[in-house]
Amino acid sequence: MTLLLLDRAQLEIKSEGETLALYEAGTRRGTVPIKLLDRCVIHGAQTRLDTGVLMKLAEAGVTTTLMSPRSPRRVALVLGSQHNDAAVRLAQAQRVMNDAACRQWALALVRSKITRQRRTLLTLKAARPDARKPLFDALQTLDPIRAQLQAFTQTPTELPALPTLLGLEGAAARAYFGGLTGVFAPALNFTGRNRRPPRDPVNVCLSLSYTMAHMQAVQHCVQAGLDPMLGFYHRPSFGRESLASDLIEPLRPAIDLWVWELLRSRTLREDHFSLDKGACLLGKAGRAIYYAEWEKTSATWRRYLRLQCQNLAGSLRQQGSVWLAHPDEDDEAC
Repeated sequence: MTLLLLDRAQLEIKSEGETLALYEAGTRRGTVPIKLLDRCVIHGAQTRLDTGVLMKLAEAGVTTTLMSPRSPRRVALVLGSQHNDAAVRLAQAQRVMNDAACRQWALALVRSKITRQRRTLLTLKAARPDARKPLFDALQTLDPIRAQLQAFTQTPTELPALPTLLGLEGAAARAYFGGLTGVFAPALNFTGRNRRPPRDPVNVCLSLSYTMAHMQAVQHCVQAGLDPMLGFYHRPSFGRESLASDLIEPLRPAIDLWVWELLRSRTLREDHFSLDKGACLLGKAGRAIYYAEWEKTSATWRRYLRLQCQNLAGSLRQQGSVWLAHPDEDDEAC
């Protein structure tokens, strides 16, 4: 299964049986079998397609993401048919309101993220001995935080409160990104994490990569029968897929390392980006390179998200099944 990127001016997509036909300026350019797809990304507002195409993609379980032409953010998401297992969502909603269960989940998640941040910093330290000082300083802050997290037990009465975990994660993130500023080329103007809009090529790539991982997490949540809005560490909030945000946290350090390699190798270069009113933009040529590289690299991350969602759904299913109505009883009531 693969990703279909639609990012050309005057591009029109038509449904022809079990394939998508691609037309550019009225000329047929080829077809794509729908059965080979599991994700579709549409960049910008110049691609034309009708609801029949979206229905075909949704029926095949393909997630379609509409991306802003001017920033690495999602505008809309079209998901396929959703899982019908109500037991999972009933149990998920109950667990969200269980303070101890949420703190257990959050502690494991923050531990994993900071351990992986440390691993990324050590990898960079070995690859960039000239940047040892900022990386060493970052590790000097991360290691005590990691030790503090390891000291907490899973006993409900001894679990740290969510605000405590948020504070420790935030302190670790500040130190971590302080270390990262020393490993990117000066021409990239990376001085730390910024967004909305990102102001340099590094932050463009980070924001776009986090968005792609988040969308994949939403897709796997829905496929597993989970509600992506109901998170345990990122608390439910209006308009936010909090569970998807939870799931991608441990992946972020690996994504950061990949972005560093993408720019260090000059697979993406400074001329692939432009500045417009303070916002850094990734051009069309750069987007084509980026998505091709993302598709080659992200299979491991997609597999991780799929397994995490399947395992979580499995742990919730039996708990929630006791609240389901028996189908025969419903039929008799009618």
